This record gives sequence, C-alpha cells and structure tokens, in this order.
Amino acid sequence: MHEEVVISGFGGQGALFAGQLLTYAGMDEGYQVTWIPSYGPEMRGGTAHCTVILSDDPIGSPIIRNPTAAIVMNPPSMEKYEMLVKPGGVLVVNSTLVRARSARKDITAVYLPANDLAMEVGNVKMANVVLLGALLAVKPILSVKAVKHTMESHIPERRKHIIEPNKRALDRGIEYVQKGL
Repeated sequence: MHEEVVISGFGGQGALFAGQLLTYAGMDEGYQVTWIPSYGPEMRGGTAHCTVILSDDPIGSPIIRNPTAAIVMNPPSMEKYEMLVKPGGVLVVNSTLVRARSARKDITAVYLPANDLAMEVGNVKMANVVLLGALLAVKPILSVKAVKHTMESHIPERRKHIIEPNKRALDRGIEYVQKGL
C-alpha cells in the first residue's frame, strides 16, 4: 500500500487533527508514515492543510504532488486540490460549505454535508472526523477500529472528553456514505 492524502480547510476546522489521526493510526498499524502540517497565517482563518503518506515501504519523499485522496473542507481547498488528485483517486467534499461539483470523471468524488452531520452528533467542530469517516468508507486505507484505537491511545488525558463524540462523528461519516452510494 502507498497512499498520499491531503486534508485542507480553513484554520480551525481541524484539518491538521484529522491528518494526525490518520498518521498515528497508520503508525500504530505498522506502516511507514509522514505528516506535514501547514502552519503560519493559515491559523488566522486562511486555508490550513496537511499531507499524510502511509506506505508499506520506506517513504522517499514527504512531498505530495498528486494525492491518491483529498479531503476538502472549504471552497479554496476545492479549487486548489480537486485537479491535483491522481486519476483513480478519491475527493471527499464538505458540501455544507463547498457548492461546486467536480467535473472530473477519472476520480471518485463524494459529497456530504459534514457540518450538518457533525451537528447531529454533537458539535460542528467534528466535521473533520465526519469527512475522515467518509474517506475510509470509500477508500479503506485503514480500519475504523484502528482509527478509534488511535483516538483512545493518542488523544491527551486533558482532551479525553472528545473521544466518544469523535468516534460517533467517524461512524456518522461512514454511515452517510454507505447509505448514499
């Protein structure tokens, strides 16, 4: 396996957290991993993103040009990453904020109202994990069990209260995609 994922949204939407979950879960499952977050002015409301690589083999470079999957949480992210997804790849779109549809026929595009689904399970700030669940439903890079275990083992003690709601958010994204495809 060799998967390259970009997760992008406004600063504060949790793109980096979703990437960390994916990275730690991959590491816990024995894969080679890289995680590169984008810091800087993005933290003040601009577009923040991270790249994640999960591989069976050593990773030669952490730079991603054409990801096998992209999670886009806002319109600027859609504009930037839609065309970069590798043919045969997956584009997961937060349709609550992104109204545009991909014209590409060579990728799988999945649209879900992640903000609305996150509110159903308790907090709009969990839209990032809803979208991660959707990605795993379409492209099972890692098992859901592995990602949930990562939440339990890597989220710090002072943040333990977010584990169960995030598990529900992950399940809600999966459920939405499984019923909608």
